[in-house]
Amino acid sequence: MRALLAGLAAACAIALPARAEPPVWVVRDADSEILMFGSVHVLPPGLTWRPAALDAALARADDLWFELPMDPATQAEVGALAARLGVLPPGQSLFTLLPPADAEKLMAVAYVYGVDKATLSRLEPWLAEVALAAAAYGKAGADTGNGVEMTINAAAPAATRRAFETPAEQMGFFDAAPMAEQIVSLRETLRELERDPEAFMTLVRAWMAGDTAGLDREALEPMRKVTPGMFRRLVSQRNEAWAKTLDERLKGKGNTVVVVGVGHLIGTGGLPARLRALGYSVTGP
Repeated sequence: MRALLAGLAAACAIALPARAEPPVWVVRDADSEILMFGSVHVLPPGLTWRPAALDAALARADDLWFELPMDPATQAEVGALAARLGVLPPGQSLFTLLPPADAEKLMAVAYVYGVDKATLSRLEPWLAEVALAAAAYGKAGADTGNGVEMTINAAAPAATRRAFETPAEQMGFFDAAPMAEQIVSLRETLRELERDPEAFMTLVRAWMAGDTAGLDREALEPMRKVTPGMFRRLVSQRNEAWAKTLDERLKGKGNTVVVVGVGHLIGTGGLPARLRALGYSVTGP
């Protein structure tokens, strides 16, 4: 979560090399093809990021897979689950739960991004991260409406929509994190929001340029190092489950487009590498 939360305002002024585009992977067997595209879920307006290969695949896709269903009911359910799962028990406060130095930093960051301190005090650390991210996005003019999923969902009217997870499953991955791990993750996000305003710009530049090594460095390496348990739950275990789902899909036939967070596609544990290890033909970075 860390690298995705900082420096949003700078993303509108990214200088990109000619012909650069985000990476795509194509998985094939005798009668099936899956194009996989890595998402940045929230983007500012004005970025031109859609590769021609993605548009061509969407035009012929039989099915289109996202992490979650793309409908208003799902968004409402996510909000309701967050309000139920991400709130501290009565009498507890996030500011007293945190070490004093972290509580002080949380107050300072909340002030910069205009997040209500009374609201933050009631949240578990993982949901406080989400609240701070939403405030940072809003301040920079970035939102999910400009993000990859919303854009692609509107571009493929004929494809059957499918999802890897339910809202309850996805929210459960966050809520199941031990409190100590949540605090460490929140501390890292606060550090980036306060000290590294270029982090998001760097991530988006790497994504737009198809720089998978840079994406790994910005999106995955901090989580691997700082909260390895969270990395295992939020990335590795989900990739393993999704690879099994796609293996079953490839045993059928037809054309599929998969759109998930770009961190799920890169590196030795990403979906392309896992499907390649199962014996499928995989082209891409």
